[in-house]
Amino acid sequence: MDVRQIKIHDYDYPLPDERIAKFPLPERDSSKLLVYDGGRISETLFRSLPSLLPEGALMVFNNTRVIQARLHFRKKAPQPPLEGASHVTSLQSFPPPLEGTGEALGALIEIFLLEPAVPIDYQENFASRGSCSWYCLVGNLKKWKEGPLTREFKIQHSKFKLSAERIGTHGTSQEIRFEWWMENEALGTTESGIPDSSLSFAEVIDAIGELPIPPYLNRKTQESDKTTYQTVYSKIKGSVAAPTAGLHFTKRVLQDIDARGIEREEVTLHVGAGTFRPVKSEDIGGHDMHSEHIAVHRRTIERLIAHGGEAIAVGTTSVRTLESLYYLGVLADPSKSPLKGETFCAENSLPLREGRGGSFPLREGWGGPLHVPQWMPYEYDNSLSTTEALEALLRYMDERGEEVLHATTQIIIAPGYKYHIVRRMITNFHQPQSTLLLLVSAFIGNNWHAVYDYALAHDFRFLSYGDSSLLVP
Repeated sequence: MDVRQIKIHDYDYPLPDERIAKFPLPERDSSKLLVYDGGRISETLFRSLPSLLPEGALMVFNNTRVIQARLHFRKKAPQPPLEGASHVTSLQSFPPPLEGTGEALGALIEIFLLEPAVPIDYQENFASRGSCSWYCLVGNLKKWKEGPLTREFKIQHSKFKLSAERIGTHGTSQEIRFEWWMENEALGTTESGIPDSSLSFAEVIDAIGELPIPPYLNRKTQESDKTTYQTVYSKIKGSVAAPTAGLHFTKRVLQDIDARGIEREEVTLHVGAGTFRPVKSEDIGGHDMHSEHIAVHRRTIERLIAHGGEAIAVGTTSVRTLESLYYLGVLADPSKSPLKGETFCAENSLPLREGRGGSFPLREGWGGPLHVPQWMPYEYDNSLSTTEALEALLRYMDERGEEVLHATTQIIIAPGYKYHIVRRMITNFHQPQSTLLLLVSAFIGNNWHAVYDYALAHDFRFLSYGDSSLLVP
């Protein structure tokens, strides 16, 4: 059966709202752990996980850190001009409402940061001072016709202003340019013409942004979420959602993993808002996967090779990253794969390599990193071994003098997928009719029904703040 013809309604199950964990447990590692091992199902506490893993194995974590991606602006409500005054056209020229005066507030506009536009690199963008731009979702967009939005904020004893201006449409998102400066100083500029500010953009969003907890929690973000919705090993800012399987780990559990001689490596996949986008088409062939940025150090690839190309993945984001490495290796070295020749893709102005497995875009040399298309795993014949693919990536990095591989992936993992690297998976319980449930089914087959039935019957907590599972096919 063609994977595109899979019916998403076949991956449904009843999930009452009361089974969705609205808050985490006080102790992360006291959560429940369902163990699926070759068809056998049992349960224990998460802190027992290290004893269930083989000594000397390689375990891979996603070290991304959730950013405070929600920014709120208030448009100023228009007022009638004073008699004899010229007509005022800019909504932003009106003074803010005064407390207790009854002056009307304008529309609330929410800007949700998705991914950096200028600079395109996450860390460079966060380090920007005075100006940067992002691709964003905009709530109440129809109320923001034109002109910049501004808001004031304070850090310690200094007052600042932040402006946001729409500069173009990017697919379903908007490109927004942000500028910020000290309120009590004239807006100076640097030699490059951007506003001069002592603050980085990371400091700006840390000061006024809101952490974006999942919409299915049906509650507002609380101060505690700033800690509980981050993994204890999070390092690299960029995600708008947490890699939630990692939320169960504590320093104690990590120490026990080390004590068993299990090696730990980290990758980075910045989780996008698309992770919450439901599959609306009847067949999954009509669902467009979101693209996500990944970064993998050379040492991690070398460790994977040393472990025979096998690993234990913590969370579906680590799964997507690890499995994407195989196909990135195919794209990186055509001499080791059946892909031959290049053609030009007029639709997106990217070159394609053509071969027995179909046509796959190559971004390198055309303004971007290597990219794994959504359907590549089902169009390529998988003739390259895992070790060969990983070695091809090392050669690719050597040729460019890179210590870190940067790439993007749209990979969709569904029944019919052949896993190349992941041998064990730690993951939470996912939403019905989701691409993450497809990924689990691709790993353990139709036994996902038994796993979820057991979890529902034994009081497991579901979704981001819920319990987790260890899956061994």
